[in-house]
Amino acid sequence: MSACAPLHTQHPHSPHGPRPAPRRRFRVEGADLSASLAVFLIALPLSLGIALATGAPLQAGLVAAAVGGLVAGRLGGSPLQVSGPAAGLTVVTADLIHRYGWQATCGITVLAGLAQLGLGSLRVAGGALAVSPAVVHGMLAGIGVTIAVAQVHIVLGGSPDSSVLANLRALPAQLAHLHPGAVSMSALTLALLLAWPRIPGRAGRLTRRIPAALVAVAGATATAALTALSLPRVDLPSWRSHALASPPEGPVLGVAAAVLTTTLVCSVQSLLGAVAVDKLAAGRPGPGAPVGRSDLDRELLGQGAANIVSGALGGLPVAGVAVRSSANVNSGAVSRNSTMLHGVFVVVAALLMVPLLERIPLASLAALVMAVGIQMVSLHHIRSVTRHREVPVYAATTLGVVFLGVLEGVALGVAVAVALALRRLARTRITHEEKEGVHHVHVRGQLTFLAVPRLSRALHLVPQGAHAVVELDGSFMDHAAYESLQDWQSAHTARGGSTELTGRRNGVRTTDPATSAACRCRPWTPWRNHRACPPQAPAAPVAHELARGIGSFQRNTAPLVRKELARLAREGQRPSQLFLTCADSRLVTSMITSSGPGDLFVVRNVGNLVPPPGEEHGDDSVAAAIEYAVEVLGVRSVTVCGHSGCGAMQALLGTEHEGAATPLKRWLGHGLPSLERMGGDRRPRPRLAGRAPADAVEQLCLTNVVQQLEHLRAHAPVARALAAGALELHGMYFHVGEAQAYLLDRTGRVFEDVKEDGSAAEEPRGPV
Repeated sequence: MSACAPLHTQHPHSPHGPRPAPRRRFRVEGADLSASLAVFLIALPLSLGIALATGAPLQAGLVAAAVGGLVAGRLGGSPLQVSGPAAGLTVVTADLIHRYGWQATCGITVLAGLAQLGLGSLRVAGGALAVSPAVVHGMLAGIGVTIAVAQVHIVLGGSPDSSVLANLRALPAQLAHLHPGAVSMSALTLALLLAWPRIPGRAGRLTRRIPAALVAVAGATATAALTALSLPRVDLPSWRSHALASPPEGPVLGVAAAVLTTTLVCSVQSLLGAVAVDKLAAGRPGPGAPVGRSDLDRELLGQGAANIVSGALGGLPVAGVAVRSSANVNSGAVSRNSTMLHGVFVVVAALLMVPLLERIPLASLAALVMAVGIQMVSLHHIRSVTRHREVPVYAATTLGVVFLGVLEGVALGVAVAVALALRRLARTRITHEEKEGVHHVHVRGQLTFLAVPRLSRALHLVPQGAHAVVELDGSFMDHAAYESLQDWQSAHTARGGSTELTGRRNGVRTTDPATSAACRCRPWTPWRNHRACPPQAPAAPVAHELARGIGSFQRNTAPLVRKELARLAREGQRPSQLFLTCADSRLVTSMITSSGPGDLFVVRNVGNLVPPPGEEHGDDSVAAAIEYAVEVLGVRSVTVCGHSGCGAMQALLGTEHEGAATPLKRWLGHGLPSLERMGGDRRPRPRLAGRAPADAVEQLCLTNVVQQLEHLRAHAPVARALAAGALELHGMYFHVGEAQAYLLDRTGRVFEDVKEDGSAAEEPRGPV
């Protein structure tokens, strides 16, 4: 049993526990009400701005926002995702309006909604997540560039063309004929949009409750009214003359392509948005009400129903919107009531606030949408695709969307992604050389059937009776390559030769002899068919399991390490690191650090805790290990390693600690400073590079590593070694489910993921 098993508490729905209170059907939580107001204040100006950018009637943006809140909010599978007119659909909708007219575009939206219903019924929503993130990010970046270039003309006082190239060619002439009033209102909108979230101090914390988009548009509107500027403003025709959908006319293939494009962009953006909302909701601080994970197939059905209703009523296409969804989650929404209430507020505004809305300058809305388009070119996404060597996919998709169109750009990006994957799979370099009578065959890259002919030629260069070393520097070997290698190995050994198969992972070379047919956990097949004993399985005799494991060591491993262990026995231990980690059975320290005998001096306890000096309460084992490692062994670094799903951290979060009477509860008391540090607001919380902590347990695991490093500095041997420059302290976090290690950076705030080449993700790492 893991030493980090969480303390058991009575389940609230157990037969012996209290029964849950009956739910009230139409109850609206206060958190949902406040969150819906915040989302409404963001949605109102953005909906008008997106409608302006597409060339649709401005009322269409309000219709889509209301339908997205009421229909998608009620029927969708993501309770906290807010749907409405999305910036990612701007280019697609603008092109449809230019080709088919507004009413036919509404008809295409209805058909796209029907297609989404069909896809949702077939339960294929999960397939959208198979699209490469580089393609999705590239699509959004291309759409963002297209939006920004088009809105520049309205910002400068002109009108945009239908294509990016035409807008770029017309830009010099537009710059020569600026409209001072439009430029000034656009500049004011952008200034407020950028400055409002950056107001410092207590005033900033209060003002940030009001969305920056609302402040920017309201400020520009008030300024234009006070200065009596003559500018084009929002024009909302009477609802009596509002245009509804009509069937699209034109070539069948063209209409089908338009429906497919709208369906693809709406569906992918909504499904990926639902996944992102789940991560945001899981990472919210505080207890809060639990929100279930999104049902992607139901979400696709809800989006399809919303598009049918929006298109039929003369509204823009509907999709999940990242900005409004993030605001909904961050405002504390706990159910779909927040999304639906925001739709009700949009309906009220569309009916009762028309005179106020018609005072908004179009240049202010254009500046707002231009800023949204620029933000869609995310530097974080660019860094992510760069780290994963997918820049060609990202660039091809972005340029394809900008110069060809959304569907064409996505198809181009998918083609480049497939070609890149095939190239990586097929690119294998095989070399042969002889050193001091030993023949070395080095295979770099993935070993597939495509490389078998070259592998065979290199292997047949090894003469009979010679000693050969075959080094496999890759992570994949298919069946054809495996059979070819095994056949050569058997034949070479039968003719009096000897072979050695080696692999290299992260600079550590591992070997296994060729004489055994059993699985030796080779580098390219780690832990093949390994299964931990499930808790419900009948217990096997412990002595038998122990003896079998020892026998495997004596048979397979002992011959390989006997010389090294004999040297260590003569020379004594000389570790360079003290590694302090949790006693959890899933953490294999030698595996995740690629270390061997004598490298690490390991201390393990429940929760990887370091009691401060004077607070051990009779247990000096950790302090003794620290003193021995630093002053006797002379280690050069000390690492505190936490891990995901730590039962000790779960127990700290879910257990009352007053009057702790058991040994486990007394020991967990050393983790209370970590809990207090996470709950306080004086210092920034540590985080993972590239994403927020998944939940409160992960946040506490990260905070605990930082807190235990502070406890380490308080120990006299550590303090003396640090002052002399003879010791470094490192923080580490290991995510068990992802097999990913993170190292704490120099600031002590960010845990950076460590790549296969040993480099960190963003900032240079070092001692903290």
